[in-house]
Amino acid sequence: MTVNKTKIARLILGDQLNSNHTWFETVQENVTYIMMEVRTETDYAIHHIQKVVGFFAAMRFFAETLRINNHNVIYLELNHKDNKQSFGANLEVLLSNGNFTHFEYQQPDEYRLDKILETFATQITIPTKVYDTEHFFTTRNELGTFFEGKKMYLMESFYRAMRKKHDILMDGTNPTTGQWNYDADNRKKLPKDHKPTAPMVFNNDVSDIVEMIFKTDCKTIGTIEAKQFLWPINREQTLELLDFFVTECLPLFGTYQDAMTPNEWSLYHSRLSFSMNIKMISPSEVVHRAIKEWEKHPETIEYNQLEGFVRQIIGWREYMRGIYWLKMPEYNSLNYFNHQEKLPDWFWTGNTKMNCLKDSIKQSLHYAYAHHIQRLMITGSFALLAGTHPDEVDAWYLGIYIDALDWVEITNTRGMSQFADGGIVGTKPYVSSASYIDKMSNYCGSCYYNKAKKVGDKACPFNSLYWNFYDKHEDKLAKNPRIGMMYKVWQRMKPEDKEALLQQADYYLKNINNL
Repeated sequence: MTVNKTKIARLILGDQLNSNHTWFETVQENVTYIMMEVRTETDYAIHHIQKVVGFFAAMRFFAETLRINNHNVIYLELNHKDNKQSFGANLEVLLSNGNFTHFEYQQPDEYRLDKILETFATQITIPTKVYDTEHFFTTRNELGTFFEGKKMYLMESFYRAMRKKHDILMDGTNPTTGQWNYDADNRKKLPKDHKPTAPMVFNNDVSDIVEMIFKTDCKTIGTIEAKQFLWPINREQTLELLDFFVTECLPLFGTYQDAMTPNEWSLYHSRLSFSMNIKMISPSEVVHRAIKEWEKHPETIEYNQLEGFVRQIIGWREYMRGIYWLKMPEYNSLNYFNHQEKLPDWFWTGNTKMNCLKDSIKQSLHYAYAHHIQRLMITGSFALLAGTHPDEVDAWYLGIYIDALDWVEITNTRGMSQFADGGIVGTKPYVSSASYIDKMSNYCGSCYYNKAKKVGDKACPFNSLYWNFYDKHEDKLAKNPRIGMMYKVWQRMKPEDKEALLQQADYYLKNINNL
């Protein structure tokens, strides 16, 4: 009788908590799963404490679930005496001490980690095997193949192709209802007397992890309720949140998905991005659960609500990942406008007199969350108008949001938000004056600054900075067909009015930390 001496070590990263992965279908005595909390991951950006805690809590729960299901698990906590605080150093010891004959891992979603593990695999003497994460609708290279030979990477084209390929909201080869995109129906401001549905939150006690983070002097930002951690930390809670979203929020999700209002941090958003990004739930499950609810209740869930949600997941999310793998690592250093400024100090405190920024930043510090329009048209737009270096903006977004992982953050931030890629992701820079913010929010009415004033005392900074941005970058933007109208307006202004706007902007930029 021959004895199988094969001994396999399988690494699971913190964003690979997919309990439905084929790895876990059978219990194999010769397979050991390795998970670890390491300083290389906590320290490469200054993260929100809820983000670090959320990852560690979910990882620990996942590891314990594997053990309960009789899988072999090695788990290194951050403060373990033998933790060498990097994947490579820890793996080297564990593989050697455990006499493992094979090393296996799933494809990382982050370019940085992909290279670290690729390099590690070349340095060890045992065979290595790499698996797919079995999570996304697309492969890493699918978008690149789809757009091969094209100059433009239009998300809408990719989105329609994904709908067809996966037969989602389709009637044969045509879209359900005959219309692909309902974005125009999903841009309404929240009425003043409208009280949104209160968000579902959890009460996870994560005191032990919070205490460990403080004791290990791990630098973080933001606040946390250690005994009432509100984010889902396991699949069961994630499924609860999904059910809550489709029954309570989906009926108004699309209509108000771009709306902003003080003291309402969740509105009708699903807040499933953290769970999806660490793979506690798949995008396919989320999409099909939403479609099922719409099919059951078409009288209460209008189609535009559903389509807007589906587009965010199978369109935008998959598209951003495809761009990431197509354009990295060069994407990481793109700076189309050659912006060089630092973020204003109040981005770390929220202590500014501008209501929209104060609310969006303080909410982010409190909840590790803001929705896509707050990120794009408030914090992102201001950073762009202020000439902030894309590295600064990347680091802030990557750190402050619980759902921010490099593959989805950098394409949204450096690309969509900052136009630092020169138009790979977005067809125009997303900047606005006070008029857009007032149109989509209830911020402006009680603000210290006057939304209607462009110059003078208490003039809204967005107004002069908006025109200053267009004036400064006319050589790069004037021929862009989507913003040609703005330059016509600018050119028609009286010289003295232009000068007043530019002087106002200059004053604000020189005193940016006091705004």
